[in-house]
Amino acid sequence: MSRLLRLTSLSILTFGLLQAGNALADPTGLWDTEDKEGRVQISPCGDKLCGDLVWIADALDAEGQPKRDEKNPDESLRDRPLEGLRILWDMQPSGDGKTWQDGRVYDPESGKTYQGRITLEGDNVLKLRGFVGTPMFGRTSTWTRAK
Repeated sequence: MSRLLRLTSLSILTFGLLQAGNALADPTGLWDTEDKEGRVQISPCGDKLCGDLVWIADALDAEGQPKRDEKNPDESLRDRPLEGLRILWDMQPSGDGKTWQDGRVYDPESGKTYQGRITLEGDNVLKLRGFVGTPMFGRTSTWTRAK
């Protein structure tokens, strides 16, 4: 009986550890962009993730006014302030516990929107990949969790 109890306990412990390994890492929170010129708040948006540009280092233009989304291809959106702008959306968990994919990434410097995915490397490093068509044709930016 004690051997059966030990095997059952070991099975339960092993299953629990395997499940913990599959738990989703948490990308929500504040992230500093690669160049440290911006800060993005990643938050849940329903069952997906989105990210808003909540701070930029050089937020004001030459006239002292908030910088705007001037390069947006939609002229009706060019008056939006950059601070507060949603730049990530529709990021869905991939199932591996550390990657969110099938989302979109907006680059206000170019006014272009790309397909995107984010991958966590530990608790404090996030890799954002923006691409067209296939991830092979894109660029990765490394963000660090804000302190």
